[in-house]
Amino acid sequence: MGRYVIRRLLQMIPVFIGATLLLFLMVNVMGDPIAGLCGDRQCDPTTAAQLQKQFGLDKPVWQQYLTYMGHVFTGDFGTAFNGQEVTELMATSYPVTLRLTIVAIIFEIIVGVTLGVISGLRRGRVVDNSVLVATLVVIAIPTFVTGYVLQYLLGVKWSVISPTVSSDAPFDELILPGLVLASVSLAYVTRLTRTSIAENSRADYVRTAVAKGLPRRRVIVRHLLRNSLIPVVTFIGTDIGALMGGAIVTERIFNIHGVGYQIYQGILRQNTQTVVGFATILVLVFLIANLVVDLLYSVLDPRIRYA
Repeated sequence: MGRYVIRRLLQMIPVFIGATLLLFLMVNVMGDPIAGLCGDRQCDPTTAAQLQKQFGLDKPVWQQYLTYMGHVFTGDFGTAFNGQEVTELMATSYPVTLRLTIVAIIFEIIVGVTLGVISGLRRGRVVDNSVLVATLVVIAIPTFVTGYVLQYLLGVKWSVISPTVSSDAPFDELILPGLVLASVSLAYVTRLTRTSIAENSRADYVRTAVAKGLPRRRVIVRHLLRNSLIPVVTFIGTDIGALMGGAIVTERIFNIHGVGYQIYQGILRQNTQTVVGFATILVLVFLIANLVVDLLYSVLDPRIRYA
């Protein structure tokens, strides 16, 4: 196990470098970031040249990338064009989005897996068909439609919750945004769990457990569910990074100043340092989540061993 973890960590290095290089190149073709610093008027040549030199934009792109990566490994993600350190923006944004992601993942695990198990055990019945139709509707409706509808009904019309989230963004205020963020992924988890349960319920080890006279609950929890969760864990693990990076719409709807909000503002203002800095952390989140998922395989299925 230890050698496997070390090997995986070493494999992350070229993936991290390749992903950040691609992000850096993509962000640098968004446009001229200096133009946005002068407002509506065009910068005069002297000011533009001074700003380019100040932010290192007068150097070739490859040299900018090497300089940026050198700073990243020392914990310096650069300075935004407004003079604020990117690490300061991260310190205020990532905890908010992390709490939002935790709420969304909880919804996926509890609601998605529960509905999937119920639907899979009652395949072809009314409950199963109802769950399939409901999840298909959720997948078909865009997130911004779901968010605005729930915000209007629960926050404006019925006044059940606050329509926006405060700057502190506590967990209780993130329940509805978390549900909106997790809605599509929750539907996929439900359908994935349902399919896995339905397939494994006909497996030999389940029939053997039933033939031994084991209680139905133990057969489902210890044998059927444990083996059926492997593809679900894979999806949820990769979905963590997707939720954190794809929360732009949800955070805009509920006025949450998290990672999605900062990335949106960075793209809008062509602030390359902010966009690349936040995206770099998201790359690390993806890599670490994938490693944790791979390690969880051996917990769910003891037959899996790592050399």
